[in-house]
Amino acid sequence: MDVLPATYGGPPPPGHIAIIMDGNGRWAEARGLPRIAGHKRGAEAVRKTVEAAAKAGVSYLTLFGFSSENWKRPEREIGDLMGLLRLYLKSEINELAKNGIRLMVIGDRSRFAPDIVEMIEKAELGTRNGARLTLVLALSYGGRQEIVSAARSLARQALAGEVDPETIDDDMFRSHLNTAAVPDPDLLIRTSGEQRISNFLLWQLAYTELVFTNVLWPDFGADDLIAAINEFNSRERRYGATVGTV
Repeated sequence: MDVLPATYGGPPPPGHIAIIMDGNGRWAEARGLPRIAGHKRGAEAVRKTVEAAAKAGVSYLTLFGFSSENWKRPEREIGDLMGLLRLYLKSEINELAKNGIRLMVIGDRSRFAPDIVEMIEKAELGTRNGARLTLVLALSYGGRQEIVSAARSLARQALAGEVDPETIDDDMFRSHLNTAAVPDPDLLIRTSGEQRISNFLLWQLAYTELVFTNVLWPDFGADDLIAAINEFNSRERRYGATVGTV
């Protein structure tokens, strides 16, 4: 089975799932195909996963689509990825809006071509009323860069006398992050067998449950998502406290 029923009847899902989508290149190379073939198949996995998350009752789904470090990849591959992003923003937005899915994009937009920035803004505007699921795409995103940017913003406010440094706490710092309007992830999934977080949501993952799967992203589907949810539900989250105190 790779498609959930219209109403998912499993255990309650995490409110926010984040996924590091890894393995597109290896999937293609294993089949003697160009890397772009893996990225295209990966885009299909995005569609399936968004549908499965919505059916399972997940409120927020954050996908790590393109990191700040990915700009170092060969120019041709970056061009292919930008082409896929344009295609996704053109072809999927109406479907997202139709299904009550709101799109948010986090990351440094200044490095994208102007037409892509415009498409992102239109997509966010066109899906702003979606209440079923918020899909957060991390594009040109880096966790360290996000933290540095937040620190700079607070430093400027402090220098201007707008903020007393002694009043800066977790909540104030969080309000300056890209994800200020989004709760921290309950569950992080990384595909392809790699076991690291690769500069993704460094602040937000402080108490997130981590699940690593050997499945390459292009092969990831509803069954894999539900397996990760089941693993999540088998754990006891203590947030640093001892058993029985939370």
